[in-house]
Amino acid sequence: MSAESRKSKATRREPRGGDPSLPPKPVSASRVMLSLLATPESRNLFGNVHGGWILRQVDEAAYVSAARHAGNHAVTASIERVDFRSPIRIGDLVQLSCEVQWVGRTSMMVGVHIEAEDILTGAVRHTNTCVLTYVAIDKDLKPVPVPGLILETEEEEQIWRKAEARRVKK
Repeated sequence: MSAESRKSKATRREPRGGDPSLPPKPVSASRVMLSLLATPESRNLFGNVHGGWILRQVDEAAYVSAARHAGNHAVTASIERVDFRSPIRIGDLVQLSCEVQWVGRTSMMVGVHIEAEDILTGAVRHTNTCVLTYVAIDKDLKPVPVPGLILETEEEEQIWRKAEARRVKK
C-alpha cells in the first residue's frame, strides 16, 4: 500500500475520543514547533542544560498544543514519563516538536520530541521524549469537553493505539 493510500485511508476514519457535539480537529492542528538557544543561564552544575529548564520548555510548548486543540486553556494533569537520552550543551539549538496524540472527554495526551543541534557542525541528536496529560478548563477552572481527534496518517493511528494502551494500564 502506498503512502498516499495509507494517508487517504487514515483520513476517512471517524474522529477519536472527545465530545461528538464539538467539531473534531486533526492532529496537525495541534502541532507546535519551538526552537530555543541553550544559553549559559540554563546550565546545571556540570555545564549542560539543566533538566528543569528542559521540563519548563516542554510544559509550555505542550500547553500550546493542548490549548490549540481544546480551544480553551488547559492545565497539566501529569507528566507520564521523561526520557533523558543525551545531554544538551550550552550553545545547542534546542528544538521541541509536540502534538496531541490522544483525547478523552476533557483530557488530552501530548507527545513531545526534543532534539539538540550543534549549530556549528549541524549535528542533530534526539535528547528527550515525553508525554504529558492536560485537562481543558473554562474561566472558572472547571473541566470542559474537548473536540475529537482526526487521525490523518497510519503513524498517528499507531500512536493513538499506544496511548490508549498506556491509559488503560494506569
